[in-house]
Amino acid sequence: MSRYETDVFIVGGGPAGLSAAIAARQQGFKVMVADGAHPPIDKACGEGLMPDSLAALLALGVSLDDLDTGVFHGIRFVGATHSVEATFPEGIGRGIRRTLLHSALINRATESGATLLWGTRVETCPDSVIINGEKVSYRWLIGADGHDSRIRKWARLDAGSAYERRIGIRRHFKARSWSEFVEIYWGENCQIYVTPMATDQVCVAVIAKQRVESFEAAIAQFPGLTKALDGAEVVTNVKGAITVSRTLPSVTSGRVALIGEASGSADAISGEGLAMCFRQAVALGKALANDDLSYYEREHRRTMMLPQFMSRTLLLMDRSRWIRARTLCALSTQPSIFDRMLSIHVGAVPMTKFGWKTAVNFGWQMLMA
Repeated sequence: MSRYETDVFIVGGGPAGLSAAIAARQQGFKVMVADGAHPPIDKACGEGLMPDSLAALLALGVSLDDLDTGVFHGIRFVGATHSVEATFPEGIGRGIRRTLLHSALINRATESGATLLWGTRVETCPDSVIINGEKVSYRWLIGADGHDSRIRKWARLDAGSAYERRIGIRRHFKARSWSEFVEIYWGENCQIYVTPMATDQVCVAVIAKQRVESFEAAIAQFPGLTKALDGAEVVTNVKGAITVSRTLPSVTSGRVALIGEASGSADAISGEGLAMCFRQAVALGKALANDDLSYYEREHRRTMMLPQFMSRTLLLMDRSRWIRARTLCALSTQPSIFDRMLSIHVGAVPMTKFGWKTAVNFGWQMLMA
């Protein structure tokens, strides 16, 4: 007999794995989480959470109100000749250091009663896992181990997947935010995201299809951003990561389910990576409670649909200078369209509310730009 037994065993202790643990504990299950790293776990990302992300996080019982975070009220696109901005239809966004978010999720998972095993390597077996030489039997196995998931490969859920990769690098600066928006700068070979963090700090993230010459060279494309950061103290070293757009035919197999980047992803340009894993966790908890992973399959597909659509749409601007220039010109001429797009993006209104008249008007504005 196994020394350990658990209802839910989760491989991966990042935000996705911890969210799944919290959601499973909310349903009363015994939960164990194992990760080879030690907390807090950092990752290069834009570190902005939009209102829908915060609402999904709150459903897991995690509030960021008492933490030192930045606040933003919308999104601003900045191009070479045109800019456009839109405020959230309701609520605010928060910029939070990834390490601080990870600590908050650890605290919530621990309070909920989940067992967290750090610095632990996991070996998979047909009906159990082995940790530190000890066998652990489980009812469900959850793969939350990132875009190169070993659990996904072991469960043979890799078949038929399609993906694209881009490169992201990030650095923090000590500077009071000059904007109440997350600013996205559109360059020839990259996008740069500037997110207000703490009261005197900003996060600057660069995302590109290919490795950029340097962090400084990427910023130098934008004189306004260069000026805003002039003299600002560098707080952190450059940290890099891969952002992946991946679609899987299925995210469950028998008693195995995938969550977070292990289960597919949208490009970081969508800004919805964390929101997706928080929503997936809530759906997974309900599926486990009903002993019905088919429910999770359906809800997972639904949570992925809009972010993946939006990321594909926005990446058209990355691939084509013509589309990028005319889109920014058209949006700056008709900012109400950008308002509606942002409302759809954060889930405040359904995609069907965009309307064919708006689409035709937007297309006309692009052609006339």
